[in-house]
Amino acid sequence: MSPYQHGEVYVTEDGAETDLDVGYYERFTSATLSRKNSITTGQIYYSVIERERRGDYLGRTVQVIPHITNEIKKRIYDVAAERELDFVLVEIGGTVGDIESIPFLEAIRQIRQELGSRRALNVHLTLVPTIAVAGEQKTKPTQHSVKELMQLGIIPDILLCRTTKPLTDEMKGKIALFCNVSERNVISAIDIKSSIYEIPYNLHENGYDEIVLEHFGLEKTPIDIAAWDKFLKSLQNPKRKVCIAVVGKYISLQDAYRSIYEALLHGAVANEAEIEIVKVDSEDLEKKQKAALKHVFQKVDGILIPGGFGNRGIEGKIMTVAHARKEGIPLFGICLGLQCAVIEFARNVCGLENANSTEFDPATPHPVISLLEEQEIIDKMGGTMRLGAYRCDFSENSLIRKIYGADYAMERHRHRFEFTLKYREIFEKNGMICGGTHPKNQLVETVEVKGHPWFICTQYHPEFKSKPTSPHPLFRDFIRASLEKAKK
Repeated sequence: MSPYQHGEVYVTEDGAETDLDVGYYERFTSATLSRKNSITTGQIYYSVIERERRGDYLGRTVQVIPHITNEIKKRIYDVAAERELDFVLVEIGGTVGDIESIPFLEAIRQIRQELGSRRALNVHLTLVPTIAVAGEQKTKPTQHSVKELMQLGIIPDILLCRTTKPLTDEMKGKIALFCNVSERNVISAIDIKSSIYEIPYNLHENGYDEIVLEHFGLEKTPIDIAAWDKFLKSLQNPKRKVCIAVVGKYISLQDAYRSIYEALLHGAVANEAEIEIVKVDSEDLEKKQKAALKHVFQKVDGILIPGGFGNRGIEGKIMTVAHARKEGIPLFGICLGLQCAVIEFARNVCGLENANSTEFDPATPHPVISLLEEQEIIDKMGGTMRLGAYRCDFSENSLIRKIYGADYAMERHRHRFEFTLKYREIFEKNGMICGGTHPKNQLVETVEVKGHPWFICTQYHPEFKSKPTSPHPLFRDFIRASLEKAKK
C-alpha cells in the first residue's frame, strides 16, 4: 500500500494491513479490530471466484446479485457473530454513485430489509458547501446525493451535514423537505478548527446520540465520559510546551505518519503539555553538512524516527541518530528507526566500517540488519514480513521494562528485516542494550543506549496501540524525557 495513495498503512492485532480509517476507529472506541473489520472489493471478488472454481455454485452463472452482495453481507454478519456486540457500524467509503460502491450499497439495502427498520439505521454523511464570496450555504449537493441513494433503494434516517458553520433552521427545514427526513435528524457536522477529539461533543450537543438510541428503542441514560473529559481538559489547558522533530521520508504527506502524530499528542496531553511537531525530510538532511544539524535541531526537545521501506533518505536518518546520541537529545526510533540506530552505532561506536542493512547494501561487510534467512544463526526461518502482534519480553534491568511496568508486552509489527543476532555481543560490549526480545527465537525487539538521557528504539510499532484516554507508555515517557531536556 503506497503512502502516496493511502496515507498511513495501519496494522491490526492479527496483522491486517489497512488504511488509516481503521486506526481512527480503534483510537475512538474500545474495540480491538481485525482483518474482518476491513472489507475490500478485491477480497469480495476473490472469495466469490474461489468458490466458483471449487464448484460451490454447481456451474450456475455467478452474478453481482446475489453472489457478490451475499458475500458482502456474510462478512458483515460474521463480525456481528464473532463477539457479543451492541452495535456494528458499517462505513461505505467513497461517494454515492461511484460504480465501485454500488454492490456494497445494495448489500446494505438488503440487510435493512432482512433485519427490519428498527434494527438498522442509515446515516448519510453529506457535504453542504459554502460559497466563500457570498458566505451562502448550498443544499443542492445534499439533495442530489440523497436522490442517488433513494434510486438505489436506501432512504437515510439521519443526515450528517459537513459544513463550515451551523445550519440555520431554514436550511435544515429545506433539506428535510427535499430529502424526506425529519428536520430534527438533519445535523450540522461542523468542521473542527482545533481537535478531532471534540467531534463526539459536537454530535452530542446536536442530539445525534439521543436520536440513535430512540431509533433502536434503547433507554437514554446520563452520558459518562469522564476519561474523555479529562483528556480534553488537559488538551485545551496545557501547562508547558514541548517541541518534537519527526524525521521521515514521507513528511510532505499529511497522513503518512498519522498514528505517530496522534500518539505524540496523547503522550503530550498525559504530561499536560502542548506539542509542536517539526517535520524534517530525511532526504534534505543528506544534503547538509553534519555541523548544520545543530541548526536544524537547535530548538528541538526530542527526535522521533518513524518506519518505512527502501533506501531513500536513509543516510539522513543515520546522521540524525548520530546527532541525537552525541548531543544527548531524547531519541525514539520505530521500526526502520531502530535499524538506522543500529547501523549508526555499528559504524561510529563499534568500529564496524561500512556496516549496513542488506536491504540497502547487499554487499556490506557487516550486515548488522538482515533478513532472517540470511542469518546463519536462524534455522528454517523465512524472510517474509512479520505482521501483527508478537510478544516482546523485557530484560530485568532495562529502561523499557521500567517504562512499561511489566515483564512483557504484545506489540504490532510490519517489517521484513531484523537485527542480526551474531552482532549482539559486540553491541552490548559497547553500551547498546537489547532490552526486549521475542521469546521464540530471541529476535531483538528493542534497543537502548546506556548513559543516554533517553534513547529507545523498537522494531515494533507502539503508535498503533495508543489512545487519547490511554496513551502508550513509550510515547508518554518519551514526551516526559523531552520536557526534562526543555527545562535545561
